[in-house]
Amino acid sequence: MTAENQDVLLEVEEEEEEEEDGEVVLEELAQTIVPSYGTAPDQQKLHTSEWAEFDQKPDSLFFNDGQRRIDFVLVYEDESKNENRKKSVNKKQMRKRQAYESNLISNGLQLEATRSPNDLKTRDSAFNWFSRLFRVDENIIKPEQEFFTAPFEKARLSDFYIQDKDIFFNPATRSRIVHFILSRVEYAVKDNVKKFGINKLLDSGIYKAAFPLHDSRFNRQLEDPNCPSERYLLYKEWAHPRSFYKLQPLDLVRKYYGEKIGIYFAWLGFYTQMLIVAAIVGLACFLYGYITKDNCTWSQEVCDPNIGGNIIMCPQCDQECTYWNLTITCESSKKLCIFDSFGTLVFAVFMGIWVTLFLEFWKRRQAELEYEWDTVEFLEQEEYIRPEYEARCTHVVTNEITQQEEHVPYTAFGKCVRMTFGISAVLFWILLIVASVIGIIVYRLSVFLVFSAKLPRHINGTEAIQKYLTPQAATSVTASIISFIIIMILNIIYEKVAIMITDFELPRTQTDYENSLTMKMFLFQFVNYYSSCFYIAFFKGKFVGFPGDPVYWLGKYRNEECDPGGCLLELTTQLTIIMGGKAIWNNIQEVLLPWVKNLIGRCCSAARSEKTIPRWEQDYHLQPIGKLGLFYEYLEMVIQFGFVTLFVASFPLAPLLALVNNLLEIRVDAWKITTQFRRMVPQKAQDIGAWQPIMQGIAILAVVTNAMIIAFTSDMIPRLVYYWSFSVPPYGSHSSYTMKGYINNTLSVFDILDFKNESKPVPLPGLGNQTTCRYRDFRYPPGHQHQYEHNIYYWHVIAAKLSFIIVMEHVIYCVKFIVSYVIPDVSQKTKSKIKREKYLTQTLLHENHLKVMKKNMGKIADRIWKGADGTFRPKFD
Repeated sequence: MTAENQDVLLEVEEEEEEEEDGEVVLEELAQTIVPSYGTAPDQQKLHTSEWAEFDQKPDSLFFNDGQRRIDFVLVYEDESKNENRKKSVNKKQMRKRQAYESNLISNGLQLEATRSPNDLKTRDSAFNWFSRLFRVDENIIKPEQEFFTAPFEKARLSDFYIQDKDIFFNPATRSRIVHFILSRVEYAVKDNVKKFGINKLLDSGIYKAAFPLHDSRFNRQLEDPNCPSERYLLYKEWAHPRSFYKLQPLDLVRKYYGEKIGIYFAWLGFYTQMLIVAAIVGLACFLYGYITKDNCTWSQEVCDPNIGGNIIMCPQCDQECTYWNLTITCESSKKLCIFDSFGTLVFAVFMGIWVTLFLEFWKRRQAELEYEWDTVEFLEQEEYIRPEYEARCTHVVTNEITQQEEHVPYTAFGKCVRMTFGISAVLFWILLIVASVIGIIVYRLSVFLVFSAKLPRHINGTEAIQKYLTPQAATSVTASIISFIIIMILNIIYEKVAIMITDFELPRTQTDYENSLTMKMFLFQFVNYYSSCFYIAFFKGKFVGFPGDPVYWLGKYRNEECDPGGCLLELTTQLTIIMGGKAIWNNIQEVLLPWVKNLIGRCCSAARSEKTIPRWEQDYHLQPIGKLGLFYEYLEMVIQFGFVTLFVASFPLAPLLALVNNLLEIRVDAWKITTQFRRMVPQKAQDIGAWQPIMQGIAILAVVTNAMIIAFTSDMIPRLVYYWSFSVPPYGSHSSYTMKGYINNTLSVFDILDFKNESKPVPLPGLGNQTTCRYRDFRYPPGHQHQYEHNIYYWHVIAAKLSFIIVMEHVIYCVKFIVSYVIPDVSQKTKSKIKREKYLTQTLLHENHLKVMKKNMGKIADRIWKGADGTFRPKFD
């Protein structure tokens, strides 16, 4: 059956706009809601919306009278024509909707209803000349006029610059006002519990959609000169692919979508600009490693048939694994020389300082935006309590500051219960991720046996497949892919859990709600995305014992070992797969899915042409924005920020990949919200919220992780110890410092007769009279009085690693502290502007107040105010 949809067009009454500010209006409306409305609508005289037929103007943004602007659209299905539900259910939903709309009219909104024409289915420097090339043409998008601003009050209407009362509040502000009212008007009372808000009506299916209108089609400018066609301008100068090199028109983004969307794109653009420097330095370090890889002495020894060709390595698993020749790892050792070079150390130190500069300069940029967008005092003055919180305020407590009674949704004990439940649930899911990581580790340990048994067993490793597809490489790649799939699945499940927990906690304001949800989601994502990288970097190959006494997981699985060159290359592989796979998956979700859904919706709808249907119905075809808005966009970028900073010592190209991805991400996000999604409800925001302290925490942790990667994952410290201490007497035999002999010196010797029965490998033909094999560790050889115990080289290396970590951390932390102290969070220029505006605002309001007093009090006020001799003489009774 095809049901018809109704569109309810909402507008704030002009009389309200003329007298009052949006915030003040909303406060008064919230206080005048009729508490019993919706209980028995059949017995009350309900206000009804005006009915009007479609005026055949597909791009109109006004009611049929052409005067009143549409601020919001509500879409519902005609209950009388819905045969899929019982008549009693339809009647009940219709009563709730009618009561809700009647309350909207009572609270100052004007409604006009129209029937859909079609059946729809639900769904300034010396470089100005250079920078001008990247700016948006000011003749196309004109710069915003600058005014000194102050919180609006109806009592001071004459103090504000109002040229036209109809456009004093821009469309974004009007939509925000209407949405505030929609979220708080009730529609029913059941068991003395009020039911209110458009969100619940949407969830219950009484309304199909609720959204503000786009002001035009994205690909065609309106002919009406009174309509600015801001959506078209945003698409042409911002979201279109050919504008990828241009700076973002942030003022227009903020004007059209609100401050919350604007500050996200401002942050993303700033982050991308800062990545340019990091990408250049990282690319330079990569090229340095690539150019010098042929001079890598230890890699040459691995590939030398007279050195690496004569070294037989011990099996890395029990029984199924066999002996193998060191030259098998020749290709991986060459690749490792690119990433495990001196340039890596320089780049790790640079990134520790870069991340501090990024965060400090962003604070300054954010302070400028707070001033320019008038959100400096937003949280203190304008943020309202969430309607879900207000609805549960049944307990009375005494405010410690005001000593007045106020209502709260729960007692102190109830708050503790909610927090305990929330923390427990988060910990449970984190432990679930840890369990999945352990499962991946068990997979790696077990499948390594299979690959070792199936891949060719020739110890010389001359076949091409064995050169590139070693058991270690095959295990690493397959485990990384499986890990990525598990990450994606757990993300989908945990999203619903995190929202449920946060809803149960019942935060007071929307900012509190988003911050709470952000922390939960990030903790989960941190463990989900980074756990496998932490395992490879700091645990794999670190606790393996030696061939005669290996360490076992769960008493069954033998611990993994790294290649002779270490686990750094495997960590690089893991980062590449996760970062690349994540970027591809996100782009598929963000681009293809909305486009395909909209395409299917248009094809399945009887409305084949946008030219024959009104503006609100065109927008109804678009995809609805999720309840979390830009939350996942932030999360995606902050997770990327973690990859770029936490493990950059293993992958200096990470900033370059992030830069390329972000250049695409900005335009993809812009294209998506401009062309594929309904217009979001504009929201104010002062900053990026909880993401700021999260990035600061990542920046602090990044210093430790990169220092530990260089110390424990790479072979830089053992090579330096060998070069400066063990290549020359008394420990070495060379007359000068050299890297020759490093491989032979760092591979310990094991007697094959010392294998335990359960781990003894099957002997292979061609092994000959070989009685020993080599393994990666620093231990005394068989026959020594301390055989198989750690030798002096090991303790030198451990001391050097710990010293390096302490020195590197302290140096970088000192530099970070100095940089943070030297760079103020708010520039002096911005501080002066803020102080100047406050001074002028206070002066203006004070003087105007005095003028009004003098005008109203007349001659009596003049005689009181000024004596005959011109002096001030107040008189009191």
